[in-house]
Amino acid sequence: MSKFINISELSKILNLINPDNKKPLNHVIRFWEKEFKEIKPKIINNRRYYSPKQVEIIKLIKFLLKTKGMTITGVKNVLNSKINKLDDYDSFSLRKDYYKKNIKEKSTKILDKINNLKRYGKKNPH
Repeated sequence: MSKFINISELSKILNLINPDNKKPLNHVIRFWEKEFKEIKPKIINNRRYYSPKQVEIIKLIKFLLKTKGMTITGVKNVLNSKINKLDDYDSFSLRKDYYKKNIKEKSTKILDKINNLKRYGKKNPH
């Protein structure tokens, strides 16, 4: 992912979708923007655009808030920590869990693609 994406695309990537009407929950991301100084979208013509680096930061924030059940203050502490001190072992562990989950998801997608290729192969092998 090397291009900027808009807030609705980001909501879909993060699976922040209203289950009833299937609309993206953009307000969640806008709220996180106010809470976390690390989220700084480019605003062009009153529309928010996020870089790949911003997307990764927001994915980490969502993981820590939703999957790990941390508070906003707890997530801020993790984001602000420099992983050089023994006291920061817990935040290092949380980041590690996030990256582990991320790699697992990517690996699963790759395996699915490989299995589909094995299953269906090329249509016209020549």
